[in-house]
Amino acid sequence: MHVVIVGSGIAGLTAAIRASVRHDVTVVTKGLLADGATRYAQGGVAVALGADDSVALHAADTHVAAAASADRRAVDVLCADGPARVRDLLSLGVPFDRTDDPASLDRHGDDLARGREAAHGRWRVVHADGDATGAAIERTLVAALHRQHVTVLERTCLTDLVVRDGAVVGVDVLDLFGEPQRIAAEAVVVASGGAGHLYRETTNPLVATGDGTAAAWRAGALVADLEFVQFHPTRLAVPGGGLVSEAVRGEGAVLRDASGRRFMTAVHPDAELAPRDVVARGIAAAVRDQGGVPVFLDATGIDADHLVARFPGLTRAVREAGWDWTREGVPVAPAAHYAMGGIVTDAEGRTSLPGLLAVGEAACTGVHGANRLASNSLLEGLVFGVRAADALGAPRPARLRLRGDAALPVQRVQVDATDGAGVPRASRPAHRLPGGAAHGTDDTDVRRMVQTEMTERVGLLRDAAGLATARRALEALVAPAPRTVRDHEDRALLDLARLTALAAEARAESRGAHARTDHPDTDPSSPVSTAWVREHRPGGRARRAATTTTTLQGVPA
Repeated sequence: MHVVIVGSGIAGLTAAIRASVRHDVTVVTKGLLADGATRYAQGGVAVALGADDSVALHAADTHVAAAASADRRAVDVLCADGPARVRDLLSLGVPFDRTDDPASLDRHGDDLARGREAAHGRWRVVHADGDATGAAIERTLVAALHRQHVTVLERTCLTDLVVRDGAVVGVDVLDLFGEPQRIAAEAVVVASGGAGHLYRETTNPLVATGDGTAAAWRAGALVADLEFVQFHPTRLAVPGGGLVSEAVRGEGAVLRDASGRRFMTAVHPDAELAPRDVVARGIAAAVRDQGGVPVFLDATGIDADHLVARFPGLTRAVREAGWDWTREGVPVAPAAHYAMGGIVTDAEGRTSLPGLLAVGEAACTGVHGANRLASNSLLEGLVFGVRAADALGAPRPARLRLRGDAALPVQRVQVDATDGAGVPRASRPAHRLPGGAAHGTDDTDVRRMVQTEMTERVGLLRDAAGLATARRALEALVAPAPRTVRDHEDRALLDLARLTALAAEARAESRGAHARTDHPDTDPSSPVSTAWVREHRPGGRARRAATTTTTLQGVPA
């Protein structure tokens, strides 16, 4: 069968390599093959390979970080399949770092060097080239892909999924020359990553605009958990500053306010190694209390030679920004990092639409719950990339177990009639709920306005008034009819911004990465997950239909 895989990060490449053994595979990627988020991953891959570790311990840490909102089956699959998938990388030649430290050899039973990151109870994060794990993995997977019979279409942007008789049968793209093309397929795997550029400050590369998730939403696929956006606690707080890996804190770095006080000890028992959402909010509170002045990451307690050897790339980045972190603290601030939500899937990547699968950050298996455990993202791409590839061509189950076994509330968003591509017609009024970006003609900088609303009102801390203001502003925003890649990216960002604001407004509690200052506690009666689906109506204004609840393992295939 012909399979189109959209995206070339760890999830897409893993799926493509595996699928190419039995299928005709085309990889579509918006930039160059190695331009995705994977190559920027610093910390490593969390995996229970050591003699002192176990699948059960890794799973337990994942659930704690997820604010008890992760799907148990998905977590079990991730942690149980993880060791085999990392051994696959070793077999392909990924140069994971090694150690001859006697204590480490004795504790772990092998010579793989390991780091520890937030919310991990064990040193289980294997890494390569110190702090350049993602780049090492990406290089290795790209080389492996080139050894397979795979068609690669670079600088080719997904614009929409092609749906016929309720099933996905291909993709519409803008090709290398900016010309629209249609590629037929018997299966499409969306592995296009997240949408970090919903926000002004993000750790994500420029290609992270949510194209695949938005296209799936427009096509009628279920999406879920969009309100759960992870903000990484430590982005270098200078113009153009990048991510500062959590592994630095794992090695002993601490966070200090402007007075030099180590403030996280008063926030959580695990201090700097608390779950990411806790640390990010702790930093935000400290910054607020000191009038907007950044806090500092202090790594001076780590042996200088070890710091430089363990984090060579970060050492260069910090020096280029004018700081010597072997002698002084460096300014850091939270930034949008990872989407826990996405296209709802089962443990094999199958979605609510026949012919469509999703893996990696674009997917929502429930494995991350309300907050992702550090360094589980690369593992997720490996594990579910393989499982999705193995599901291609297999009979679709009579009943799908999407996002695990729990009953899942489904919010139905009604949208005016659209054309065949699933895009609201330009002639329709601009005022809509998040069924998709309106397409009139307007010279507004859509992306700038989306980022303003999302950063200021749908960010790390939220409340009802701000969310309502953001929702109304996003409903009223008009995007130009999409012609260029940037136009299509803006359409995707507006689609997802509207949905994220609506989902955040609907969740009147705090849970994991979703923090409501007006509802600071978790409501045990609230569902751990909420899905959204697009519905069409013949005319009139868009509106959100009443909430209905369906048990997703009972959704007919």
